[in-house]
Amino acid sequence: MELDIFFSICRTEVDGYMPDERTMFANFFEQIELADQLGFGTAWVAESHLSTEVQKTNPGAVIPHFVGEIGLNTDILQLAHKVFARTRRISMGSAIMNILCNGGPIAAAERIKTFLSLHGLDPEERRLLTVGFASGRFPFINVPYGIVPRSAVEEAAWPVVKTRIFEEATEIFLRLLKGETLNSGMIAPRSLRRADFRSDADWQRVIDAYGQQVDEVPVAPRWTFPNLKIVPENPRMDLLRLSIGSHDPATQLFANTIMPVGVFNLSITPGDEIEKTNARMQTGYHAEGGGWHRRLMPRTVLVFINDDDGSKASDEARSALTNYWRALEGTLDEEKVRRATNNALVGDAATIAQQVRDRFHAEDRLMLWFDFNNHDSKRVMKNMSDFMTKVAPLFA
Repeated sequence: MELDIFFSICRTEVDGYMPDERTMFANFFEQIELADQLGFGTAWVAESHLSTEVQKTNPGAVIPHFVGEIGLNTDILQLAHKVFARTRRISMGSAIMNILCNGGPIAAAERIKTFLSLHGLDPEERRLLTVGFASGRFPFINVPYGIVPRSAVEEAAWPVVKTRIFEEATEIFLRLLKGETLNSGMIAPRSLRRADFRSDADWQRVIDAYGQQVDEVPVAPRWTFPNLKIVPENPRMDLLRLSIGSHDPATQLFANTIMPVGVFNLSITPGDEIEKTNARMQTGYHAEGGGWHRRLMPRTVLVFINDDDGSKASDEARSALTNYWRALEGTLDEEKVRRATNNALVGDAATIAQQVRDRFHAEDRLMLWFDFNNHDSKRVMKNMSDFMTKVAPLFA
């Protein structure tokens, strides 16, 4: 079993306290330096864009009750350079990179190749960057970049159209990373079909907007461009791993027709879905990746460890999760709190070690989340140390 660590750098109010940005980054760096010393494999860092406070002033705000900023990391590549300069062994991962905003898939691929060229200047460098990529968690992040319906058809079919946009972006992104020379005419055309929609009524709304009774409705490309190839041309691609942030089986398999791409699992995914994904990727994973392994779908796990008084860990977990869901949704959903608590690792060292044995496969890769709704950096670091020195030896 592999042990990674997840950092949110979430500047939100906890028990009436909200650190300033400088303190948030200082906490992150002292925690990641300790993570490096403790032997965590990869540090995964959440990515967000644009102020969640300001988005509350707009009509249809997606998280109107959230106080603060849901994340301060807007660029894993800049952050990774800083982390690698301050650590010795730990690798870095994006959780996750939005390839629709900030210039779209072409710009994202170019930035990554530039990073790899600079990071790999030392021929002895072996620390990896794993780019988890997706279309972004909140729509308001993509709107300024034109990711909005362009027609009545797209308005009627928007949830499916968004999937097609991400498919198109994925193809451009991966083919450019692979080193191809591309123009938009070389990108596969995309369309809408009845099978893409949950009901006949949903599909009929698309047909009504299109104005013709057809079996397939074309979706116009989002990115049109002449021949191009990104530079640098020869970065250290051996230092890059990729992971797609989509639970859609077709999108996972499509990405793997181009390059080896793992599956990113940030949300609380049911166990049966995890097993289905592992089974599907046994045959769907790109041949150049060397065969599918469970480690290619790391699993995010909240950790509430209190080895001084294990009974207090449950109270800490419930308090943190209650604050989180109330902030995101404005109300307390007891079922979500219960489900999240049941999926978290909660208790003293011995209890948590048994939970790990009971819930996870011996070949799983865990992204352990210690800073969830917690700005007490010393306590976060104690919890990290307790896990790696008291829990990990019991099942490693």
